[in-house]
Amino acid sequence: MPEPRSFEYAIVRVVPRVERGECLNAGVILWCRPLTWLRAAIELDHGRLLALAPDADLALIEAHLESFVRVASGGDESGPIGRMDPGERFRWLVAPRSTVIQVSEVHEGLCGDPAEALEHLLQTLVRTAALGD
Repeated sequence: MPEPRSFEYAIVRVVPRVERGECLNAGVILWCRPLTWLRAAIELDHGRLLALAPDADLALIEAHLESFVRVASGGDESGPIGRMDPGERFRWLVAPRSTVIQVSEVHEGLCGDPAEALEHLLQTLVRTAALGD
């Protein structure tokens, strides 16, 4: 088993009507500084979102959510922010916003494999099936 490493994560949320404050967890951003590992994973449940906001623009929301994945991955295709170092990108991604796409406060944990930790967080915090477990 790999040596446990510290990591930070935040939940990506969709808040379709900011004034109502209702939100839907749509993804996770995970940063493991010791391994210089940054990823975001998004899994938007369209049915749940439409139950909160029947008039939600799914295509626009999906496009904004996918930008989190691109920025976390880095590189030229994610614009100037994607060229920053991973730690700076993580801080940019988790900065407070008052828009339809928001992020939770940053949480910490330990993991042997950040990819497995990201999958676990998606399973427990985002996927609907996890609610009944």
